Order: sequence, then structure tokens, then C-alpha cells
Amino acid sequence: MFFSFDGIDGAGKSTQMRLFCEWLRAQGHDVVTCRDPGGTALGEAVRELLLKRHDLTIGRMAEMLLYMSARAQLVEQVIEPGLAAGKTVVSDRFLLANVVYQGHAGGLDVPKLWEIGRFITRGIEPDLTFLLDMPPEAAQGRIQRELDRMEQHGDDFRRRLREGFRAEAARRPGRIVVIDAARSIEVVESAVRAAAEKLLK
Repeated sequence: MFFSFDGIDGAGKSTQMRLFCEWLRAQGHDVVTCRDPGGTALGEAVRELLLKRHDLTIGRMAEMLLYMSARAQLVEQVIEPGLAAGKTVVSDRFLLANVVYQGHAGGLDVPKLWEIGRFITRGIEPDLTFLLDMPPEAAQGRIQRELDRMEQHGDDFRRRLREGFRAEAARRPGRIVVIDAARSIEVVESAVRAAAEKLLK
């Protein structure tokens, strides 16, 4: 089983993913966690380049391809072996983020991004993605650290991100479940578990 968490920055992905994995392990699942980009030596190097190097100018196409490269390595080295071994894989972001950030918000062709993504992942995709949704202004207020490269794009970019995530969720209701992340941690956690239980049963 393959799950992923996604949404605008500040929506609570890290917290909810940690709680979800703890719950899965308590249910007897052998859980593998990863993050996209990241999770491999190559992926972490690409992540540093994409999110921390404020001195570099990276065009949207190059940006998209860097994310895709990191994901290809993650699938080959972590996700595919984990699934083949019967483990439950949980990822902090996956292809959906690439489609929304570089497509809906960044202006690249959305269907083409899905096509490229399916090729580099060899068709592997999450059985269910938890889309943590909340107003961008509220999410931004939750970030208590220095903003990374992607988080510095401004209010209009964040608005397009949310619209893009919601549009993709509407197109793929069987794969993406929208969770209202503006509520308390405990309520959001319960909503995530309830959505997962339908699939796990």
C-alpha cells in the first residue's frame, strides 16, 4: 500500500504524516517513510539545490526536471523495493506536487507533467493521497522558520497552488481525498485515519 501527503506549505503535512505512520505501525504495518524530493543521496542533493540555493536562477522547466529526477531515484531505490517487500510506503509529497507547483502555479502544461511523471515513476502512484487543504494565509502563518525557495513566491502563487490542488482532487476523487486542515491536529488526524481505513479494509 502506498500513501502520500500533500498540500500547500504550512498545512501540517509533517505532523499528520508522523501521526499516521505511528497509527499504521500500531496496526501491525511495516512502514517505510520518505520525502519527495529526498529519501536518497541524489534526492537530498537535489532537494538542497531546489529549496536552499537562493543564489541560483532555476527556470520552471529545469526545476520540474530536477524534481522528476529526484523522484525517479526515489521510486527505484525506496518506493518500488518497499512495495515489492509488502511494506506500507508513506511519502511526504509525490508527483501531484510537481504537477501543481510547476504546472498549475508555475505555468507548465499540466497533462504533459502527468505524462512525464508516469513515465519516470514507471506507473507507480499512491493508492491514496491525503490533500491537507486550508486557506493560504492561515497556512503561511503557521510556518515558524526561514522560508525555502518555493515558499518565497508570494500570495498569488500560493493561491494558485491551492486552486491547483483542489482542481486535481476534483478530477481524481478515487485517488485524492481532501482533508480540511484548518481544524485541530486531533480532528485532522481522525479524518486521515477514517479515509485510510476505507482503503485498508
